Amino acid sequence: MSMLDNINSLLSSLRLGVVDFDSLFAAKTDLTPLGSIELFLTEQQRLRVEKQNVLRRKRANIPREKTLESFDFGFQRSIPKEHMLRLSDMTWVEQAYNICFLGPPGIGKTHLATALALKALDLGYASVFTTLDDLIKVLKTYEISASSKRKHKVLHTADMVVIDEVGFMPLDQNEANLFFSFVAAMSEKTSIVITSNKGFDEWTDFLGDATITTAILDRLVHRCEIIKMSGNSYRLEKRQSILK
Repeated sequence: MSMLDNINSLLSSLRLGVVDFDSLFAAKTDLTPLGSIELFLTEQQRLRVEKQNVLRRKRANIPREKTLESFDFGFQRSIPKEHMLRLSDMTWVEQAYNICFLGPPGIGKTHLATALALKALDLGYASVFTTLDDLIKVLKTYEISASSKRKHKVLHTADMVVIDEVGFMPLDQNEANLFFSFVAAMSEKTSIVITSNKGFDEWTDFLGDATITTAILDRLVHRCEIIKMSGNSYRLEKRQSILK
């Protein structure tokens, strides 16, 4: 076994990342033994952070890469770009504040929520993206499904949970109770980012119970930035046709 093979074997047994030594130590012939160790350990730290970032992105379940830079604030004028840039510092996540994007379909609510989730990941926070429909499925089946149990654990250990498409489909009494239990469990511990096509005064329509609606909103809006958006659908305005 060569020296390099032996080193790689030792790295594996110690659960350390494999290093490209030629690149790492190129043009660094004046390093002392301690300097070499410091450089090696710094690279190991970088590899570990990189691996953690990959795992966080995988667990986040974000469907599409959306950023604030790619959002058309010129088209969507109901929310100033400066407001979103202030939110992108993520200091509110440390305080477990919530954000609710409210408005009609197609105006960019999901884009902005996704952009915040990705920014949180970049800054080292654990964020997760789910639709309300998928969340309810997890809450209903996590005790009998291994897949749902894993998702349930990821949701409950996240720093930020984005719940998309709240209000698109009605919930029955049991589902509304499960949604309330989830919001209550996250309250003042985890930031929840909601996108909804309905104003709060319409939430009873899809939750089906005024008491449950009040209880959910009481916990959501206690520490919350409410962003009401308006305007025409970006997708309809920018519709692409097959036949020109």
